[in-house]
Amino acid sequence: MIILDTSAVAALAEGHKVLNQLAANMAKTPGDRLWVPALCLMQAEADDADAGRAALAFSSVSVDTLDTVASVTVGTLVRDGFGRPDTCHALYCASPRAEFTGMSILLTGHENLYPPGVVTVDIDSPGTLGYH
Repeated sequence: MIILDTSAVAALAEGHKVLNQLAANMAKTPGDRLWVPALCLMQAEADDADAGRAALAFSSVSVDTLDTVASVTVGTLVRDGFGRPDTCHALYCASPRAEFTGMSILLTGHENLYPPGVVTVDIDSPGTLGYH
């Protein structure tokens, strides 16, 4: 599962070359999705008008909703000092859960926001996801 946090959603909406190519390529592969935590989408839109609409224009982008269990877990993470609500929702999405099997990769512009053990990839690293 590939997850985009707030910074990655904003970058995708602004035309980030690697993320746009990734979203376009994933749209050609049935079943491949880029997952955006709902609170990350909300924060990206709050920070920059139309960022949410621009990100959702890609058919490969799906939103991970904030259901009952997620709401309680994200609230606990915020209370325990793991970051802002959007960061904690991304952290929740990257954690193992029954509905998503396999390893999650969190694409971000701010790897330092996440604790050790979370697989993060800096969207601006040279060679990110095989693109230059």
